[in-house]
Amino acid sequence: MSQATALSAAPLKGIAAMIAGAALLSMNDAASKHLAEVYPVGQVLCFRQAASLLFIVPYALHLGGWSAFRIGNWMGQGIRGLLFLATAIFTVLSLSLLPIATVTAIAFASPIFVAALSVPMLKEHVGWRRWIAVLAGFAGVLVIVRPTGAAFEWALLVPVAAALANGLRDIFTRHLARTDTSISILFWSTVIVAGAAAFSAPFGWQPLTGDAVLWFLVNGAVAAGAHFLMIEALRLGEAALIAPFRYTALLWATIYGYVLWGDLPGAWVLAGAAIVIASNIYMIQRETRRR
Repeated sequence: MSQATALSAAPLKGIAAMIAGAALLSMNDAASKHLAEVYPVGQVLCFRQAASLLFIVPYALHLGGWSAFRIGNWMGQGIRGLLFLATAIFTVLSLSLLPIATVTAIAFASPIFVAALSVPMLKEHVGWRRWIAVLAGFAGVLVIVRPTGAAFEWALLVPVAAALANGLRDIFTRHLARTDTSISILFWSTVIVAGAAAFSAPFGWQPLTGDAVLWFLVNGAVAAGAHFLMIEALRLGEAALIAPFRYTALLWATIYGYVLWGDLPGAWVLAGAAIVIASNIYMIQRETRRR
């Protein structure tokens, strides 16, 4: 294979990896939703994150041994872990209350929160075009949530809170990535969530069945696989080309939601998701051109 052919094939591999990662991420949400129908949110979080560690630890040890877990910023790891905990709690709670496609569509607002909060928290400059994209993204969220009228459900605010917590986590990750490796951040955040969730054990945990153990293992495996594939996808191609394919997660979420629960997203959810996705893609392309 010539060098030119190899270079042209890399972005296609990146796109394929991103689509596969989005499918696994939606599968992870589907597994969490299924488990949350039977088990409390705290129990789901504890065992889901513990299952993820079964895959994260061997991978990290293969990469760099125990030094892969080195902490450079103890306070930063703790704060990032707590933000990860808040994101996980709101996400699993929203999955227990709403169709998976609706939760996925609202979760796409996370980069919009990052763009808006980067001004006061990171002192970054945001031009007027980016502000228009941010405002358009918020409008898309409002289309989905519809905070006025008979169709409004308070449960729709839970995934909004998850998207906000996720945005705060991503902003804080930028600071933490200066001192700690990606695998160290992922490992310690996972440990913090699993440990914190374990304290909910006295409040109604249910005995695990054989099927539940299998579901938790699948949950951990697909979560680890999704993160790996998405990182690999962005390594193989430019963000402006690869990142938009992450939004195929809405298609996968719709498929899983229909097959497993008979849910289909309504017109308002699809319209709002289209606005949010378009604003995110615009911001990605603007950022790529600026760099």
